[in-house]
Amino acid sequence: MSDTWTFVCATGELLPGEKKTAFDDVTGAPIVVFNLDGTLYALEDKCTHEDFELSAGQVDAAEGSVECVLHGARFDIRDGRALCAPAYEPVARFPVRIADGGVWARDDRD
Repeated sequence: MSDTWTFVCATGELLPGEKKTAFDDVTGAPIVVFNLDGTLYALEDKCTHEDFELSAGQVDAAEGSVECVLHGARFDIRDGRALCAPAYEPVARFPVRIADGGVWARDDRD
């Protein structure tokens, strides 16, 4: 597990309803950070069904979900769980913090 935080963007660059991507500085994992009504959530930027970027998908702020553009799998932005087929496995969820005027995330998996 890495203790190194990856800079995603300046806090002013991630407004409610927006998302930003980065790659973990240590593991290289793709990360997407969502601003859902002012609360930040980070997921691995990879659909568990077909290994495609979730950041390319449409966000449903009311449901708190993101839909993969490839086959329509939806995931809960808050906890990464799969909401419908064809995905059954959750997406990895990562910690997010705001520090030094920026948004930071990290792949905290062992």
